[in-house]
Amino acid sequence: MDLEQLAALRTDEGAAALDAAGRVAGGDPLSAATALRAAGVPAGLAAAALTQVELRRRATGKFGPEASGMFFTRPGLEQATRRVVADRRARRLRAAGVVSLADLGCGLGADALAAARAGIRVYAVEADPLTAALAGANARAAGVADLVSVECGDATMFDVTRVDAVFCDPARRRAGTGRRIFDPNSYSPPWDFVIGLAERVPRTVVKVAPGLDHALIPAGAEAEWVGVDGDLVEAALWCGPLAEHPRRATVCKEGSPATHEALVGEPSLHRGGDAGVHQLTGSGTAQAPVGPVRRFVFDPDPAVVRAHLVAELAAELDATLADPSIAYLYADRAIRTPYARCLEVTDVLPFSLKRLRTLLRERRVGRVEILKRGSALEPERLRRDLRLAGDQPASLVLTRVADAPTVLICQPVA
Repeated sequence: MDLEQLAALRTDEGAAALDAAGRVAGGDPLSAATALRAAGVPAGLAAAALTQVELRRRATGKFGPEASGMFFTRPGLEQATRRVVADRRARRLRAAGVVSLADLGCGLGADALAAARAGIRVYAVEADPLTAALAGANARAAGVADLVSVECGDATMFDVTRVDAVFCDPARRRAGTGRRIFDPNSYSPPWDFVIGLAERVPRTVVKVAPGLDHALIPAGAEAEWVGVDGDLVEAALWCGPLAEHPRRATVCKEGSPATHEALVGEPSLHRGGDAGVHQLTGSGTAQAPVGPVRRFVFDPDPAVVRAHLVAELAAELDATLADPSIAYLYADRAIRTPYARCLEVTDVLPFSLKRLRTLLRERRVGRVEILKRGSALEPERLRRDLRLAGDQPASLVLTRVADAPTVLICQPVA
């Protein structure tokens, strides 16, 4: 994709090419391209249209039906915020009274569109000319161009006094190579500028990598980790009056209604306002108590683990750790919670491949899922070494108990 191809796709001829590409895409790419050229679509336009149709298909998982009218590049799509996450952030900003927002490093515009949908006036800045043009096209496609203006330029030069809040998503991949940048000082804009934004505009939100070192979190800021359907997707720093708690884990459930039925007669645990969005908060410094392995093991969502809120979840579940450094929680009751998956422990064994293989054969186990924390074993290699044969399923949890390598044989709680 380049600026010339984007301009061509946005003409009537380009719209027709995209429509035709949508009808022939999904099979053999060469056959699809041949079919478009046979229909009179120029080769260059046909290639661009087929690429966009494929990217739109992939983008549906992030943006839903809205993706069918948007424009993408592969790197831009990989780095774009999921709609469920962007919409929730925008609603939080609007609830805090934000009416105008600078989106510094707007990318394809996912967060800018979400803010505009929430009624916020957005001034978006993007350094890359093509990406800026794509963001502008996406704002028009979404029908919010009256609330979103996109400027191609240096985010560090934008006059933030024009707005009452700032959202900054610094580039964490190297231009040209797409390789991830792990040193915040190498972000674009650089880390010092990003963190300094809160001194100029107190209501500042910074999107950061989920692996951010807690030591880099500014004093007084709220650090939030966000998970979607079990995947850790991003982290954000909420500064100034936007900071409500030291740490927050936000767990989003897409594609299904939020359910909170209790198991075995116990209460369910959830917090948060939006259906399918659950928020656990705390200090991030509390330590969970340590005890023996109990009847049920809870595998916390990665957002809870990264936010250092395992102790808060343990208190909710009346659970303990079996090893102070490993985030598996053990309890006597099975409670449905959006913050963890629950398994029932049937056996606890000091790890021995021979003993484990014998036991699984006796129980006719032929299918296993393997979870691990605190174990150096490679799940796929272990699966091969077990030489399973049978028709029964089981879950294996590879971990440590009192610093000893241990395997738990479990069954999921229905």
